[in-house]
Amino acid sequence: MKTTKVAILVRVSTEKQETDRQITELQAYADSKGYEVVEVLKETVSGRADEVDRLGLIRAEELAAIGKIKKVLVHEISRLSRKNSITHRFIESLENYGVSLYWHSQGIETLLANGKRNPAAGIMVALLSEIARAEVETLRERIMSGLAEARKKGVKLGRPAGSKSSADELLKKHQDIVRNLKNGQSVRNTGKITGKGFSTVQRVKAVWLQETTLAGV
Repeated sequence: MKTTKVAILVRVSTEKQETDRQITELQAYADSKGYEVVEVLKETVSGRADEVDRLGLIRAEELAAIGKIKKVLVHEISRLSRKNSITHRFIESLENYGVSLYWHSQGIETLLANGKRNPAAGIMVALLSEIARAEVETLRERIMSGLAEARKKGVKLGRPAGSKSSADELLKKHQDIVRNLKNGQSVRNTGKITGKGFSTVQRVKAVWLQETTLAGV
């Protein structure tokens, strides 16, 4: 029996994030199906990046065009792009080469076993792509609102005054604060949970918000 050859495609927005979990879960899925993973394509780029900067997508299309793969595995639709136009064009390109896209979070493929388009997948792609785009807009609004509030309170954004630590070092030092802020905790609650001062939490939040804004999603 001929082995199905696939490519794993993973993306994160910044160097601080890890692709390991995405790769591990997709590799385990491929193994469970008896697929051969031809290449693991890793991208560290914002989901809002233009197609020319999406080297992982470009390489996946190259593999599809020369018949090296029959499927592309991604963890979720938002890993393709936060731009609907790029997501839809990429999927259509794969389909033209007879290559199916599988996304793990919903366990859905764009092509059926007979090679025809999966109508349910088309509906899900449209819905999830729109949700991914809306999430970015909502996140940006929250970040900008948070930065404006921090400035209003006189918080210096960027490197803390009188400190030699860079923004990266500050966030690394206070990972517990960042983790709680990401989980939606307020500055006051974060201070109580971590046992750290209000001013420290507020300073870390300001730097974290600024770094997140610059990095994109």
